[in-house]
Amino acid sequence: MNQWSDKLLGFGLMRLPKKDDVIELDKVCEMVDAFLANGFTYFDTAYVYPGAEIAFREAVAKRHPRERYTVATKLAAWLLKEGFTAEDMFRESLERCGVDYFDYYLLHSLQPSRIAAYEEQGCWEFGRKMKEEGKVRHLGFSFHGDPTLLDQLLTDHPDIDFVQLQINYADWDDDAIFAKGNYEVCRKHGKDIVVMEPVKGGILAELKPEAMEKFRALDPAASAASYALRYVGSLPGVKMILSGMGTMEQLLDNMDTFRAFKPLSEEEQKAVQDVVSVLQSSDAVPCTNCRYCVKGCPQGILIPDIFRAYNMILNFGDHNRPHFYYAGLQFEGSGKANSCIECGQCEAACPQHIAIVDQLKAASKHLDK
Repeated sequence: MNQWSDKLLGFGLMRLPKKDDVIELDKVCEMVDAFLANGFTYFDTAYVYPGAEIAFREAVAKRHPRERYTVATKLAAWLLKEGFTAEDMFRESLERCGVDYFDYYLLHSLQPSRIAAYEEQGCWEFGRKMKEEGKVRHLGFSFHGDPTLLDQLLTDHPDIDFVQLQINYADWDDDAIFAKGNYEVCRKHGKDIVVMEPVKGGILAELKPEAMEKFRALDPAASAASYALRYVGSLPGVKMILSGMGTMEQLLDNMDTFRAFKPLSEEEQKAVQDVVSVLQSSDAVPCTNCRYCVKGCPQGILIPDIFRAYNMILNFGDHNRPHFYYAGLQFEGSGKANSCIECGQCEAACPQHIAIVDQLKAASKHLDK
């Protein structure tokens, strides 16, 4: 099978249908059968997605010929320890997935806090070894960092085949996600790109009415998700676009988008930018990320980063993404929004004259629930 399918849609197994927190395998089987019947082939899972590798085995590997599908899974270095090596995790993933090789194998979620673990556990060398032995056909990594780090990684590891990036039109110019910058680094290095979060965790599938009007003016029947998917599919170098589909309705809509894919027209590109403007027109905190407020904070609060999480809620609604991001700030050593002692040094340092103490209280009501 060629490295990449001619159909851009990949089935992400992170958000499978569940009832009482148990994956509904019968529904997964129905979706898998429809996906394959329509000529789509790519399935994406990971060692750390609860039950997903086993669900893949039961719904795909046991029920369809190996040549009908391709599968990607991921190595999580932060779970490795003495007595449990990369090889042990790899073998467990093979058993869980019910295959004897992986078409695509990724080092999972590379970001500043995890780079050392991948180096110390010899994961780069292990991935190359599996590729040499034919147990991995294509080696890559998923990435959550900035363009400087990505450029260094691709310079140090030029044999990597592809990179999986978070790209969507809402994050394209975001200075926390670095979608545009990371995309450009991959293009510079000539790497194939797999897109994750093209619909921003489902947020871009359910737009505010005033935003959705921009798309309905062009095509009343087209879904919001279809524009998000076509946006990333229009980018040169993108070889696969993952969608975590939890219902047959989502699957059917996405397959309609990719069955005969059409890049966005100039008029549609303009509509996308109009939607971005609507999404960013809320009463967000006008923080410019100058970070003058951070240095003297006695509680170690990463104030601009907390405002970024809060602004996600103000712009896109209260969903899991800002909470996931906020939790990561604590991992990086930040105080919580509610740990502010109201000393006021931050407000004295802020060139935007933001009422930081009050805004942290407002952010805390959402983020410290």
